[in-house]
Amino acid sequence: MAQDPSGSRHPKDILYEVIFEAETPAGKWFDVLLILSILASVTVVMADSVGVVRISYGPLLLGAEWFFTLLFSLEYLLRVYCVRSRLKYALSFYGLVDFIAIVPTYLSLIFPATKYFMVLRTLRILRVFRVLKLIQYLKEANLLMKALASSRRKVTIFFFTVMTLVTIFGSLMYVIEGEANGFTSIPRSIYWAIVTMTTVGYGDISPQTALGQALASLIMILGYSIIAVPTGIFTVEFSHVLSGESASKCPSCGRDGHDQDALFCKYCGEEL
Repeated sequence: MAQDPSGSRHPKDILYEVIFEAETPAGKWFDVLLILSILASVTVVMADSVGVVRISYGPLLLGAEWFFTLLFSLEYLLRVYCVRSRLKYALSFYGLVDFIAIVPTYLSLIFPATKYFMVLRTLRILRVFRVLKLIQYLKEANLLMKALASSRRKVTIFFFTVMTLVTIFGSLMYVIEGEANGFTSIPRSIYWAIVTMTTVGYGDISPQTALGQALASLIMILGYSIIAVPTGIFTVEFSHVLSGESASKCPSCGRDGHDQDALFCKYCGEEL
């Protein structure tokens, strides 16, 4: 770290430690206060969207919105100031999130409705992973992502199959029930088929004829069977990912990351 001639630390280094280093007491307090500020600012935005609250406390909420915006703007500028690579930080995930968190308020001066996009500040709460040392759980999240990626083709085929079925059933229901019973068009009938097959059942449209009700019963029963398909696909792929992780883990040193066809540990040389 840079030091001045007297041997004391450079203020920029101290600022970096407070803002970016969650391991230090000052860094922990900074992150905790930041998360509380984010929660408070999001609460203000939500309260402002309630008509009764906005009428009663409009000026107060507006003042609070600008207070938090200016606070986060200052924090963002300090982050940019104390990092070594400013462009790298600005284009990083957290850098973009920090920037997006302050933009809506300034845009609201031109486009008033954009101020409600300030709820995107909740994304900044992802920093709690660092504060609470939850990074260790990201490996488990990666396993889930691998399973999702492995099952994407099967799920895609399943999705198009379901879309084909609801199109056919919706068209049939349009022919059977017609506009007189609320099925005013094929797209609206397809909407009914989707709602019925997913067992949501809003009830805003319902078949009135015996044939239509029989078809609806078939779609409902089929819906219960279909719901289990993507769950089964993901479960199988997740099992494969877990077995692959277990197979690649060294029994001696416990480290993983080996190739599927590896015979020996690349770290300690133990047989896998």
